[in-house]
Amino acid sequence: MSKFHLLAASGIAALIGTPAWADAAKEVSEVVVTAAPYVVSMDSSTTSVEVLRRDDLDTAPAAGLGDVLSGLPGVRSTFFGPGASRPVIRGLAGPRVMVLTNGVGMIDASALSPDHQVATDPQEAERIEVLRGPSALAYGGSAIGGVVNIIDDRISDKVVQGFHGRMLAATSTVDDGTTASAAFKAGVGNWVFSLDGLRRESSNYDIPVPAESRRAMQAEGEAYPGPNGSSVENTAVDLYAYGGGVSYVGEKGFLGLAVKRTDSTYGVPGHSHEAHGDHDHDHDHDHEEEEGGVVIDLKQTRYDLRGGLDLDLGVFNQLKVSAGYADYEHAELENGVVGTRFLSDGWEARAELVQVERVGWQGAVGFQALSRNLDAVGDEAYVPSTETKEYGVFTLQRLDRDTWGVEGGLRLDHRELKTPDMSRDFTNVSASIGAFLRPADGWFLGLSGSRTSRAPTEAELFANGAHAATRGFEVGDPNLDSEVSYSLDATIHYGAGPWEADLHAFAVKYDGFIDLRATGAEDPVSGFAIYDYLQTDAEFYGAEAEVSYRLWQDGDRSFSLEGAADYVHGETDLGVPARIPPWSVTGRAVFDGGWWTGKLELRQVGEQDRVADFELPTDSYRMINASLSATPFDDKNLKLFAEARNINNAEAREHASFLKDLAPLPGRNFRIGAGYKF
Repeated sequence: MSKFHLLAASGIAALIGTPAWADAAKEVSEVVVTAAPYVVSMDSSTTSVEVLRRDDLDTAPAAGLGDVLSGLPGVRSTFFGPGASRPVIRGLAGPRVMVLTNGVGMIDASALSPDHQVATDPQEAERIEVLRGPSALAYGGSAIGGVVNIIDDRISDKVVQGFHGRMLAATSTVDDGTTASAAFKAGVGNWVFSLDGLRRESSNYDIPVPAESRRAMQAEGEAYPGPNGSSVENTAVDLYAYGGGVSYVGEKGFLGLAVKRTDSTYGVPGHSHEAHGDHDHDHDHDHEEEEGGVVIDLKQTRYDLRGGLDLDLGVFNQLKVSAGYADYEHAELENGVVGTRFLSDGWEARAELVQVERVGWQGAVGFQALSRNLDAVGDEAYVPSTETKEYGVFTLQRLDRDTWGVEGGLRLDHRELKTPDMSRDFTNVSASIGAFLRPADGWFLGLSGSRTSRAPTEAELFANGAHAATRGFEVGDPNLDSEVSYSLDATIHYGAGPWEADLHAFAVKYDGFIDLRATGAEDPVSGFAIYDYLQTDAEFYGAEAEVSYRLWQDGDRSFSLEGAADYVHGETDLGVPARIPPWSVTGRAVFDGGWWTGKLELRQVGEQDRVADFELPTDSYRMINASLSATPFDDKNLKLFAEARNINNAEAREHASFLKDLAPLPGRNFRIGAGYKF
C-alpha cells in the first residue's frame, strides 16, 4: 500500500523535522464535546473536527442532516430528496457513519436505507459536531468512518436564572418552503425546564433541467430534451417535532429527563413500486405518475436521561451518564395504502468515569450498552426481524505537556444479531495511538494511527429482497466477518495574526471491506439488478483543507478571504467503490461590518468518472451562493438574514446519492428569515 506508507513517512518526517520548540502557552479554545469525556479543545484535536453552532444553524438551509452538513470539507450528502439525507464522510456512508443525539444512538432506521429520514432535524440542535475519520473508541465500530453528534439543550447541566428563549422563521422560493422553530428555558431555583418545537413544510422543488440526467437518457437510447426547467415530483415535506425536558442542578452535579416527538411525512422521488422492472421515462410527470409515488409517514417518540456527578473515587472525580429509549415507526404509503412498515424500538446507555487531571494527564473509562429490535413488514421487507444487543468497554488517555503530548485508547465490543432463523455474534477490538507537537506559537502538529473493527449490520448479513431505494435486489451474506480498518491521520492546525489554517491528510487500509456489488443478473420478479454483499480489501486516502486570511480589520469591521478543499480516493480489489464523491474547492469572501455580515461564495465540484460497474459518471458543476445577515435595530437580539443559493441556476448532481441521475440538487433559491433571542 504505497500511498499509506508514503503518508506515514511524510507525517513522521513533518514531526521530526520541525523547528526548535518555542515557549508556546496552550490556550484552551472551544471544547469538542464528542471527542472525549474529558476536555479536548478544537485547536488541540488530532481528529478532524467541524462544529456548526446555533448561529450557523439559524441561517442553514431548511433540509435534512446530510444536506445541511454537505459542503463542509470531506462531507457530502446521500441526498434522497429534501426529506431524507445522511452525511457521507470521506466517501463512507450508512452504517460506517454514526449519527448521535447527545452522544447516544438515534435508534431509528436511517442507516438501513438512504430513503429513510434521520429522526432528528438539524433545527432542533444547539450545535452539531462532525468528527471525520475513525472515532470508534468512544462510540463503537459503527463510527469507523466518522461521527455526527446532534447536541440539543433540552436537559440543562447549568443553573438558569429567569426565562430565556429563541425563535426563528424563514421562507424559501425554490420549494415554497416555510420553517418555524422556537426553544424556551426557565429556571426555578435548582430546577430548569425546557420546551421546544419545530415546523417545516415545503412543496416539490424547482430544478433548471429535466430530472433525469443527460447521461442516463443517452445510456437508454433516449433523446435529451435540453435544459428545460421543471421540478422534481413527489418531494414535498411536512415535519413536526416538539419536546421538553426538566433537570435538577445541584452543587455536585445534575440529572435530567427529556421527551421528544417527531412526526414527519415526506415524498420519496423515483421510488414507485409500480416502476419495478420498468423505469418510467414519462418526462411530463403526469398526474398518474405523481399519485404512484411513495410517501413515508415517520413517527418517533424518544426519551432521554443525562446526568453528571462530581465525586471523590480514587483517580476518578466525575461520573457522566446518558441513556435514550425510542419507539420508531415509519410506513411507506403508495396512493394512501401502506406498502411497507419499518419498526425500531430499543435503548442505548453509556456511563463514563473521568479521571482527575494530573500534570497534563487526562483520561476516562467507559461502558456502553444497547438493545434494539428492528422489524420490516410488507412489500419491501428485504431484511428479517432482527434483535441486536451490544456491549462495549473502553478507555481513552491523553498526556498534554504544552509543547508535546501523546494519546491513545482501547475498546472491546461484543455484538449479537439474532433473527427468527439464525444468529451471529462478533467480538471486536479497536485501538488508537497518537502524538502531537506545538513547535511554535499558533502551531499544532498531530499524527495518529488506529485499528478499528466493525461488526456487519442486519442488511449486510441477512438482506434478501427487492430494495427500491437502491434500485437493486440485495442479498446479504450471513457468513461475513467483521470489517477491520488500519488508518493514519496527519493534522496541522495554525492560527496566528491574520492566518487560520486546518489541514488533514488520511489513509485507510481495510481488511474485509463489506461492499455491495452488482452480479450482472436480474431478479425476474422485481426486474432489479441483483446485488450481493461481499468482502474484499480496500484502500481510501485523501485530504481536507480550510484556510482563511484576514486582509483588513478596523475595530469590529473586517474583510477576509476563506478557502476550503477536499479529495478522497477509494479502491477495492474488485474495482472502484460506488458513489465516491469527486473533489471540491470552495472560495469565500466575507465582509463583517459590525452590525452586518455579507458573504459571497464560489463552489466548484469536479467531475467523477472513476465509477463502479453499472454506475454512470457525474458532470462537474459550479455554484455561486451569497448571504447577508444583520442586526439593524437597537435590539441586537433580533437578526434578519437573506440567502441566495445556486444563483447561477447550475445543474448540480450529488454523486454520493443513489438518485444522482433522477433528482438533481435544487435550482436557484432565495431564502429570507428572522431570528430573535432573549
